[in-house]
Amino acid sequence: MSNTTRILIALVAGLTLGIIAGQAGWGELAKVAEPIGTLWLDGLRMTIVPLVVALMITGIARTADSARGGRLAFRSVILFAIVLWISATVAALLVPAVLQLWPIPGESAKALSAALGSRTEAVGQAPSVLDFLRTIVPTNPIAAAASSDSMLPLILFVTVFAIAVTRLGADARERLVGFFSAIEQAMLVIVGWVLLIAPIGVIALAFVVGVNAGTSAIGALAHYVIVVSLAGIVVWGMAYPLAIFGGKVKLGDFIRAVAPAQAVAISTQSSLASLPAMLKSCEKLGIPAETAGVPLPIAVAIFRATGPAMNLAVAIYIAHWFGIPLTPSVLATGLVVAAVTTMGSVSLPGQISFFTSIAPIAAAMGVPLEPLALLVAVEMIPDLVRTVGNVTMDVAATTAAVRRGGKAEAQA
Repeated sequence: MSNTTRILIALVAGLTLGIIAGQAGWGELAKVAEPIGTLWLDGLRMTIVPLVVALMITGIARTADSARGGRLAFRSVILFAIVLWISATVAALLVPAVLQLWPIPGESAKALSAALGSRTEAVGQAPSVLDFLRTIVPTNPIAAAASSDSMLPLILFVTVFAIAVTRLGADARERLVGFFSAIEQAMLVIVGWVLLIAPIGVIALAFVVGVNAGTSAIGALAHYVIVVSLAGIVVWGMAYPLAIFGGKVKLGDFIRAVAPAQAVAISTQSSLASLPAMLKSCEKLGIPAETAGVPLPIAVAIFRATGPAMNLAVAIYIAHWFGIPLTPSVLATGLVVAAVTTMGSVSLPGQISFFTSIAPIAAAMGVPLEPLALLVAVEMIPDLVRTVGNVTMDVAATTAAVRRGGKAEAQA
């Protein structure tokens, strides 16, 4: 049984038992379950800063190395980066509008907030635009790493540091990248250990939610899945005009060519496993495998088109859930962190990438992290949207990069 299935079963079991206990008057049991769930969540929290720092430095280094692979590779990396920023912008504009038109039921939001025990007043007043600009550059990166509300300044410093690392000589660059790569691997081992006991933490947290929120939790989670998936579907849909206008292919040809790769993506939930099928899709669109073999592996390695949109959508949803005002500065913070942390990302198991990708965005926006422990359990459907959207956009972006003058360069 996969870990995803185990976590989903734990969620259903925890909610069911909690609802039964709440209706039977055994609510005091929640006081026993809550510390167990909190300890498990803290185990994940302790890995966030070192893992995000290591992933960003190694990811940006890989991106820079890919860009050095010729004009086609450089053009592909630039196109991928533009798509990532557009993806984040889509979520910043779309998700608040959707939640305004179709909000989570008020009673459900209150019940869930109370059930998780998060105190949103600790977030404080949202900063003004001027305050946002004044604090974006960290005067003390170490202090920024230790502060839960200084994630954006920390990410800015790490981005600048990583870019500086790419400008070093080969020996110094390899030593630094190797050091942070080792940190990344060690943190992933720890996260793997924590996720092995995820069903225990999830069932404990879900039990508390079931006791305090009752059946309203089920409808709220379904609402969440639909809203977050919608953000990914919009980015997925952007692949088609990119292929038509950027790649100069007909809509019907693109749909037929990419369908087998999408089928593999659905069955494997892995962009990497879909790479051979994506190469075949490019061949059907008139792009030889040796040509598509330049940008497409780069896309699979560092390009997650739906990532910024869906990761930011999760943070925005939690903010809406807890009644945190989504001011322009808060949305701008989330947008920047979502776009930057996705650049140079690597393939990770769904549960690991869920926390490592969304926790920095939530922390930068002042959004509680407790809901992530529940939301990861219903990530199965959004993860399908992520994978199919990424695979579709990989083929579209590769087609556009090649047709914009890259074919001759790759053949040369």
